[in-house]
Amino acid sequence: MLVGGRDVEAANAATFERHSPVSGMLVTVAAAATVADAAAAADAAAAAFPEWSKTNPGVRRTLLERAAQLVLAREEELAAAMTAETGATREWCAFNVAISAKIFLETAAMTTQIGGQVIPTDCAGRTSMAFRQPAGVCFAIAPWNAPVLLGVRSIAMALACGNTVVLKSSELCPATHRLIGDVLAEAGLPAGVLNIVSNAPADASAIVETLIAHPVVRRINFTGSTRVGRIIAQSAARHLKRCLLELGGKAAFIVLDDADLDEAVAAAAFGAFFNQGQICMSTERIIVLDGIADAFVERFLAKARSLRAGDPALGDLPLGGLVTAESARRVRGLVDDAVAKGAVVLSGGDNHDAFMDATVIDHVTRAMRLYHEESFGPVAAIIRVGSLEEAITVANDCEYGLSAAVFSRDIGRALDVARQIESGICHINSATVCDEPQIPFGGVKASGYGKFGGPAALDEFTELRWITISGGQEEYPI
Repeated sequence: MLVGGRDVEAANAATFERHSPVSGMLVTVAAAATVADAAAAADAAAAAFPEWSKTNPGVRRTLLERAAQLVLAREEELAAAMTAETGATREWCAFNVAISAKIFLETAAMTTQIGGQVIPTDCAGRTSMAFRQPAGVCFAIAPWNAPVLLGVRSIAMALACGNTVVLKSSELCPATHRLIGDVLAEAGLPAGVLNIVSNAPADASAIVETLIAHPVVRRINFTGSTRVGRIIAQSAARHLKRCLLELGGKAAFIVLDDADLDEAVAAAAFGAFFNQGQICMSTERIIVLDGIADAFVERFLAKARSLRAGDPALGDLPLGGLVTAESARRVRGLVDDAVAKGAVVLSGGDNHDAFMDATVIDHVTRAMRLYHEESFGPVAAIIRVGSLEEAITVANDCEYGLSAAVFSRDIGRALDVARQIESGICHINSATVCDEPQIPFGGVKASGYGKFGGPAALDEFTELRWITISGGQEEYPI
């Protein structure tokens, strides 16, 4: 672990192991933190906060810009760890590293945008102002599915705003997350400003509760499943602490009857199958109007059949493994349920250990688990509808609301549809999977609340305070 600028073992020297989901071989042995270790990390962050919070924006900007250069320079090391621990393909690793560098650069630029305002006041001789200042110690919980990208995102804006951070690494990729600490240490981040705690899977809830409850922690951000997000939100509420949650998704991809089908197919395949569908924005529901459904499915099926899964170390296939063999079995269970209730498997559907080829399921209906549940696997559900109104209804018939897409040559019509979809993000004529560091990224409904990215994230990582200066004699009623 990284605590107070030092590499440390767990207090009781305990460790846990991570095995490759592809080969089953041992790839990482990591420190298994105790609750005392977690508290020590929070204390280290609190000790570093007074000095770091007072650093001028130029210092923070230069350091984050250096981190952007270093994350690119260490791409091979990051990719090797990420592939070994998560089964990711080289393309997904490269995407992670490239976006991470952009996140560091974007947050570096934001260091000089943390402003305030002068507020008009009725009191003569008084100056009234609103100031943004660092919130304090931030607790970040990053997931395994995009470990470099989402690990960096969980800490970068917090650091840019002058906060210190405790990052809880994922149990499935502790080495990858620890490398982020190495990048920032090499960039010159002072000791204790970023602390990284790893824990055995069985200890996760105790570590998380300890850090949420710790009196120095002021902000919490979590990216992961809606199930765990609810637990974190409840715990944060008990301690009256604000949290930013980016949770599950089941992105709707609506294909209207005037869509460019070739473009729609390319975007749907990328959105559904990139990183084996293990992205919160992955295209899970392809909603197609009856009039063009057969033509779309024929083209989409041809594309899907070319997307096979295999060992990412060989680099000869577009899909790698799912994060665990159990994940693949869970996805297979969704497929089997759909077939038992009348759906048709057009491609894929079988799993071999952690591998599953691109899977297309046609004639999915509301009675099936695949209609409602996030698969987080390489499965695209085709839902046929009879009208535009039904397409919008089906898109919104879901507890999630993160990303969506609409394909149509009529931009005005597509924009009208996009405005009616209940999602934090919607793309017209492009894939549901898209990320830029400067955009307000977040969802609605069970996909969470709050925003990462750009000016919208300033509110998540700063306190807005009211300060007045009175220059004359005040009059009081008593």
